[in-house]
Amino acid sequence: SMGDAPAAELDAVLDGGGWEVGASFEGSPAAPGPVRLGRTVCYVVLAVLFNEEDAVLLVQEAKPECRGTWYLPAGRMEPGEGIAAAARREVKEESGLECELLTLLALEERGPAWIRFAFLARPTGGTLKTLEEADTESLQATWWSGDPRALPLRSLDILPVLDLAARYRRSPPHPPTLPRELPCAPLCLRLLLPFTNATGDLWVLLGTAGTPHLPVVACGTSAPELRAGLCQPVLRLLRDCLPWDPQPGALGLLGLQHRAGGPGESDGICFNVVLSIPPSTHRDVPPEPRDPTFRWWHVEEESLRGRILQRLRATVPIRS
Repeated sequence: SMGDAPAAELDAVLDGGGWEVGASFEGSPAAPGPVRLGRTVCYVVLAVLFNEEDAVLLVQEAKPECRGTWYLPAGRMEPGEGIAAAARREVKEESGLECELLTLLALEERGPAWIRFAFLARPTGGTLKTLEEADTESLQATWWSGDPRALPLRSLDILPVLDLAARYRRSPPHPPTLPRELPCAPLCLRLLLPFTNATGDLWVLLGTAGTPHLPVVACGTSAPELRAGLCQPVLRLLRDCLPWDPQPGALGLLGLQHRAGGPGESDGICFNVVLSIPPSTHRDVPPEPRDPTFRWWHVEEESLRGRILQRLRATVPIRS
Protein backbone atom coordinates (compact mmCIF):
# COMPACT_ATOMS: atom_id res chain seq x y z
CA SER A 1 0.00 0.00 0.00
CA MET A 2 1.06 3.65 -0.39
CA GLY A 3 0.79 3.95 3.37
CA ASP A 4 4.17 2.27 3.90
CA ALA A 5 5.93 3.87 0.92
CA PRO A 6 7.44 7.38 0.56
CA ALA A 7 4.73 8.70 -1.78
CA ALA A 8 5.60 12.42 -1.43
CA GLU A 9 9.32 11.76 -1.81
CA LEU A 10 8.74 9.65 -4.93
CA ASP A 11 6.52 12.38 -6.42
CA ALA A 12 9.21 15.01 -5.80
CA VAL A 13 12.02 12.89 -7.25
CA LEU A 14 10.05 11.85 -10.34
CA ASP A 15 9.19 15.52 -10.99
CA GLY A 16 12.87 16.55 -10.84
CA GLY A 17 12.54 18.06 -7.38
CA GLY A 18 14.44 17.49 -4.15
CA TRP A 19 13.79 16.13 -0.67
CA GLU A 20 15.30 16.65 2.74
CA VAL A 21 18.54 14.72 3.25
CA GLY A 22 18.62 13.06 6.65
CA ALA A 23 21.58 12.49 8.94
CA SER A 24 22.04 8.78 8.22
CA PHE A 25 23.27 7.23 4.98
CA GLU A 26 22.91 3.71 3.68
CA GLY A 27 26.19 1.80 3.58
CA SER A 28 28.04 4.37 5.71
CA PRO A 29 29.08 3.36 9.24
CA ALA A 30 29.49 7.03 10.19
CA ALA A 31 27.99 10.25 8.86
CA PRO A 32 30.15 11.66 6.04
CA GLY A 33 31.79 15.03 6.57
CA PRO A 34 30.68 18.17 4.74
CA VAL A 35 32.37 18.90 1.41
CA ARG A 36 33.89 22.26 0.54
CA LEU A 37 34.74 23.79 -2.80
CA GLY A 38 38.45 24.25 -3.39
CA ARG A 39 39.32 21.76 -0.66
CA THR A 40 37.65 18.42 -1.32
CA VAL A 41 35.60 19.06 -4.48
CA CYS A 42 35.70 21.09 -7.69
CA TYR A 43 32.46 22.04 -9.44
CA VAL A 44 32.58 23.44 -12.97
CA VAL A 45 29.72 25.02 -14.95
CA LEU A 46 29.39 25.23 -18.74
CA ALA A 47 26.63 26.74 -20.89
CA VAL A 48 25.41 26.27 -24.47
CA LEU A 49 23.49 29.20 -25.95
CA PHE A 50 22.01 29.64 -29.44
CA ASN A 51 20.68 32.79 -31.08
CA GLU A 52 17.64 33.07 -33.34
CA GLU A 53 19.75 32.05 -36.35
CA ASP A 54 20.87 28.84 -34.58
CA ALA A 55 24.45 30.09 -34.17
CA VAL A 56 26.21 28.95 -30.98
CA LEU A 57 27.88 31.28 -28.51
CA LEU A 58 31.65 30.76 -28.29
CA VAL A 59 34.24 32.70 -26.32
CA GLN A 60 37.93 33.23 -27.04
CA GLU A 61 40.18 32.22 -24.17
CA ALA A 62 42.45 34.71 -22.40
CA LYS A 63 44.27 32.26 -20.10
CA PRO A 64 47.98 32.03 -20.99
CA GLU A 65 47.91 28.22 -21.41
CA CYS A 66 45.11 28.35 -24.03
CA ARG A 67 45.08 31.99 -25.15
CA GLY A 68 43.37 32.57 -28.49
CA THR A 69 41.52 29.24 -28.61
CA TRP A 70 37.71 29.02 -28.55
CA TYR A 71 35.38 27.31 -26.10
CA LEU A 72 31.91 27.43 -24.59
CA PRO A 73 31.43 29.80 -21.62
CA ALA A 74 32.66 27.79 -18.63
CA GLY A 75 34.43 28.09 -15.31
CA ARG A 76 34.67 26.99 -11.71
CA MET A 77 32.01 27.59 -9.12
CA GLU A 78 33.04 29.78 -6.22
CA PRO A 79 32.41 29.01 -2.52
CA GLY A 80 29.06 30.32 -1.37
CA GLU A 81 27.68 30.35 -4.93
CA GLY A 82 24.70 28.45 -6.29
CA ILE A 83 25.10 26.23 -9.34
CA ALA A 84 22.69 28.21 -11.53
CA ALA A 85 24.14 31.53 -10.36
CA ALA A 86 27.64 30.33 -11.23
CA ALA A 87 26.56 29.42 -14.79
CA ARG A 88 24.90 32.81 -15.33
CA ARG A 89 27.98 34.59 -13.94
CA GLU A 90 30.38 32.73 -16.22
CA VAL A 91 28.27 33.52 -19.29
CA LYS A 92 28.14 37.21 -18.32
CA GLU A 93 31.86 37.50 -17.53
CA GLU A 94 33.07 35.68 -20.64
CA SER A 95 30.54 36.79 -23.26
CA GLY A 96 28.88 39.97 -21.95
CA LEU A 97 25.42 38.37 -22.21
CA GLU A 98 22.73 37.75 -19.62
CA CYS A 99 21.01 34.38 -19.85
CA GLU A 100 18.26 32.15 -18.53
CA LEU A 101 19.06 28.49 -17.88
CA LEU A 102 16.66 26.05 -19.53
CA THR A 103 17.91 22.62 -18.47
CA LEU A 104 20.90 20.52 -17.58
CA LEU A 105 22.18 18.71 -20.66
CA ALA A 106 24.68 16.45 -18.92
CA LEU A 107 26.47 15.81 -15.67
CA GLU A 108 30.14 15.07 -16.35
CA GLU A 109 32.19 13.62 -13.53
CA ARG A 110 35.54 12.19 -12.53
CA GLY A 111 34.31 11.18 -9.12
CA PRO A 112 33.41 13.64 -6.37
CA ALA A 113 36.71 15.51 -6.87
CA TRP A 114 35.58 17.01 -10.24
CA ILE A 115 32.00 17.49 -11.44
CA ARG A 116 30.87 19.61 -14.39
CA PHE A 117 27.31 20.82 -14.99
CA ALA A 118 26.55 21.43 -18.67
CA PHE A 119 23.48 23.63 -19.24
CA LEU A 120 21.38 24.71 -22.17
CA ALA A 121 20.49 28.41 -21.80
CA ARG A 122 19.02 31.24 -23.81
CA PRO A 123 20.25 34.85 -24.07
CA THR A 124 18.07 37.46 -22.36
CA GLY A 125 20.12 40.65 -22.67
CA GLY A 126 23.55 42.23 -22.57
CA THR A 127 25.92 42.92 -25.46
CA LEU A 128 28.49 40.61 -27.02
CA LYS A 129 32.03 41.19 -25.72
CA THR A 130 34.42 42.65 -28.31
CA LEU A 131 38.24 42.60 -28.51
CA GLU A 132 38.24 46.16 -27.14
CA GLU A 133 36.68 44.77 -23.94
CA ALA A 134 39.15 41.87 -23.55
CA ASP A 135 40.07 41.05 -19.96
CA THR A 136 41.37 38.12 -17.92
CA GLU A 137 38.04 36.28 -18.34
CA SER A 138 38.07 36.17 -22.15
CA LEU A 139 39.28 38.04 -25.23
CA GLN A 140 35.94 38.24 -27.05
CA ALA A 141 32.75 36.33 -27.82
CA THR A 142 31.01 35.48 -31.09
CA TRP A 143 27.94 33.76 -32.49
CA TRP A 144 29.37 30.95 -34.62
CA SER A 145 27.17 29.36 -37.27
CA GLY A 146 29.72 27.04 -38.87
CA ASP A 147 31.34 23.82 -37.74
CA PRO A 148 33.11 24.58 -34.42
CA ARG A 149 35.94 22.28 -35.49
CA ALA A 150 36.88 24.90 -38.08
CA LEU A 151 38.12 27.02 -35.16
CA PRO A 152 41.11 26.29 -32.93
CA LEU A 153 39.20 24.82 -29.96
CA ARG A 154 40.60 24.70 -26.45
CA SER A 155 39.32 21.12 -26.23
CA LEU A 156 37.16 18.81 -28.31
CA ASP A 157 35.22 17.83 -25.17
CA ILE A 158 32.57 20.44 -25.99
CA LEU A 159 31.53 18.62 -29.18
CA PRO A 160 29.46 15.90 -27.42
CA VAL A 161 27.79 18.62 -25.33
CA LEU A 162 26.90 20.55 -28.49
CA ASP A 163 25.41 17.34 -29.92
CA LEU A 164 23.28 16.92 -26.78
CA ALA A 165 22.12 20.55 -27.05
CA ALA A 166 21.13 20.15 -30.71
CA ARG A 167 19.28 16.93 -29.90
CA TYR A 168 17.46 18.52 -26.96
CA ARG A 169 16.28 21.43 -29.11
CA ARG A 170 14.92 19.04 -31.75
CA SER A 171 13.21 16.63 -29.36
CA PRO A 172 13.83 16.90 -25.59
CA PRO A 173 14.82 13.42 -24.30
CA HIS A 174 14.09 14.41 -20.69
CA PRO A 175 12.04 17.08 -18.86
CA PRO A 176 13.70 20.45 -18.10
CA THR A 177 16.01 19.74 -15.16
CA LEU A 178 17.52 22.49 -13.00
CA PRO A 179 19.09 22.48 -9.51
CA ARG A 180 16.65 22.85 -6.62
CA GLU A 181 17.64 25.06 -3.72
CA LEU A 182 17.65 22.70 -0.76
CA PRO A 183 20.48 22.20 1.75
CA CYS A 184 22.84 19.23 1.70
CA ALA A 185 26.12 19.00 3.65
CA PRO A 186 27.84 15.99 2.01
CA LEU A 187 27.98 14.85 -1.59
CA CYS A 188 25.47 12.03 -1.92
CA LEU A 189 23.19 10.06 -4.24
CA ARG A 190 19.50 9.40 -3.62
CA LEU A 191 18.80 6.15 -5.42
CA LEU A 192 15.72 5.10 -7.33
CA LEU A 193 16.33 1.41 -8.02
CA PRO A 194 13.44 -0.33 -9.80
CA PHE A 195 13.21 -4.07 -10.37
CA THR A 196 10.92 -5.45 -13.06
CA ASN A 197 10.17 -9.04 -14.01
CA ALA A 198 9.29 -10.52 -17.39
CA THR A 199 5.58 -9.84 -16.90
CA GLY A 200 6.06 -6.15 -16.08
CA ASP A 201 5.61 -6.15 -12.29
CA LEU A 202 7.60 -3.36 -10.66
CA TRP A 203 9.31 -3.05 -7.28
CA VAL A 204 11.38 -0.18 -5.81
CA LEU A 205 14.14 -0.63 -3.22
CA LEU A 206 13.51 1.28 0.03
CA GLY A 207 15.56 1.99 3.12
CA THR A 208 13.56 1.24 6.25
CA ALA A 209 15.64 2.85 9.01
CA GLY A 210 13.17 5.37 10.39
CA THR A 211 10.47 6.32 7.88
CA PRO A 212 10.61 4.28 4.62
CA HIS A 213 12.62 6.27 2.08
CA LEU A 214 14.66 6.03 -1.10
CA PRO A 215 18.20 4.93 -0.12
CA VAL A 216 20.82 7.69 0.11
CA VAL A 217 24.53 6.85 -0.22
CA ALA A 218 27.41 9.19 0.52
CA CYS A 219 30.16 9.77 -2.06
CA GLY A 220 33.87 10.24 -1.55
CA THR A 221 33.98 8.92 2.00
CA SER A 222 37.53 7.64 1.39
CA ALA A 223 40.50 9.11 -0.49
CA PRO A 224 40.38 6.56 -3.36
CA GLU A 225 36.65 7.21 -3.83
CA LEU A 226 37.23 10.92 -4.41
CA ARG A 227 38.55 10.08 -7.88
CA ALA A 228 36.38 7.05 -8.57
CA GLY A 229 33.14 7.47 -10.49
CA LEU A 230 29.95 8.49 -8.71
CA CYS A 231 28.57 5.03 -9.45
CA GLN A 232 31.06 3.34 -7.08
CA PRO A 233 29.18 3.84 -3.78
CA VAL A 234 25.95 2.67 -5.44
CA LEU A 235 27.58 -0.49 -6.76
CA ARG A 236 29.14 -1.13 -3.35
CA LEU A 237 25.74 -0.75 -1.70
CA LEU A 238 24.13 -3.20 -4.12
CA ARG A 239 26.96 -5.69 -3.69
CA ASP A 240 26.63 -5.54 0.09
CA CYS A 241 22.84 -5.40 0.17
CA LEU A 242 21.64 -7.78 -2.53
CA PRO A 243 22.51 -11.48 -2.83
CA TRP A 244 22.92 -11.36 -6.60
CA ASP A 245 24.95 -9.51 -9.20
CA PRO A 246 22.40 -7.39 -11.07
CA GLN A 247 24.66 -6.10 -13.92
CA PRO A 248 23.13 -2.59 -13.73
CA GLY A 249 23.14 -0.08 -16.56
CA ALA A 250 24.41 3.48 -16.39
CA LEU A 251 23.26 6.00 -13.80
CA GLY A 252 20.76 8.58 -15.02
CA LEU A 253 20.10 11.91 -13.30
CA LEU A 254 16.54 12.79 -12.30
CA GLY A 255 17.37 15.98 -10.39
CA LEU A 256 19.69 17.54 -7.85
CA GLN A 257 19.64 19.82 -4.85
CA HIS A 258 22.19 22.30 -3.53
CA ARG A 259 22.10 25.44 -1.44
CA ALA A 260 25.00 27.88 -1.41
CA GLY A 261 26.52 28.15 2.04
CA GLY A 262 24.70 25.07 3.29
CA PRO A 263 25.02 23.50 6.75
CA GLY A 264 28.40 24.47 8.22
CA GLU A 265 29.18 26.51 5.06
CA SER A 266 29.31 23.24 3.13
CA ASP A 267 28.99 22.83 -0.63
CA GLY A 268 27.23 19.46 -0.67
CA ILE A 269 24.93 18.24 -3.41
CA CYS A 270 22.36 15.47 -3.41
CA PHE A 271 21.91 13.90 -6.84
CA ASN A 272 18.67 12.01 -7.43
CA VAL A 273 19.70 9.14 -9.69
CA VAL A 274 18.03 6.14 -11.24
CA LEU A 275 19.91 2.93 -11.89
CA SER A 276 18.25 0.75 -14.45
CA ILE A 277 18.51 -3.02 -14.15
CA PRO A 278 17.40 -5.10 -17.14
CA PRO A 279 14.11 -6.95 -16.51
CA SER A 280 14.81 -10.32 -14.96
CA THR A 281 13.87 -13.37 -17.00
CA HIS A 282 15.05 -15.63 -14.18
CA ARG A 283 13.18 -14.12 -11.23
CA ASP A 284 9.50 -13.45 -10.66
CA VAL A 285 10.25 -11.34 -7.59
CA PRO A 286 13.34 -9.39 -6.52
CA PRO A 287 15.86 -11.11 -4.23
CA GLU A 288 15.45 -10.63 -0.50
CA PRO A 289 18.03 -8.05 0.70
CA ARG A 290 20.78 -9.33 3.00
CA ASP A 291 20.44 -6.21 5.14
CA PRO A 292 17.16 -5.95 7.13
CA THR A 293 17.22 -2.15 6.79
CA PHE A 294 16.19 -2.56 3.13
CA ARG A 295 13.08 -3.98 1.54
CA TRP A 296 11.38 -4.04 -1.85
CA TRP A 297 8.10 -2.17 -2.26
CA HIS A 298 5.72 -3.55 -4.90
CA VAL A 299 4.32 -0.65 -6.96
CA GLU A 300 0.70 -1.54 -7.64
CA GLU A 301 -0.73 1.90 -8.44
CA GLU A 302 -0.76 1.98 -12.23
CA SER A 303 -0.13 5.70 -12.82
CA LEU A 304 2.87 5.72 -10.45
CA ARG A 305 4.23 2.58 -12.09
CA GLY A 306 3.92 4.28 -15.47
CA ARG A 307 5.70 7.42 -14.25
CA ILE A 308 8.61 5.40 -12.87
CA LEU A 309 8.99 3.38 -16.08
CA GLN A 310 8.79 6.56 -18.17
CA ARG A 311 11.50 8.28 -16.11
CA LEU A 312 13.80 5.30 -16.57
CA ARG A 313 13.98 6.36 -20.23
CA ALA A 314 14.06 10.14 -19.63
CA THR A 315 17.08 11.16 -17.56
CA VAL A 316 19.96 13.62 -17.84
CA PRO A 317 23.00 11.58 -18.90
CA ILE A 318 25.84 11.17 -16.39
CA ARG A 319 29.18 10.94 -18.17
CA SER A 320 31.97 9.37 -16.17
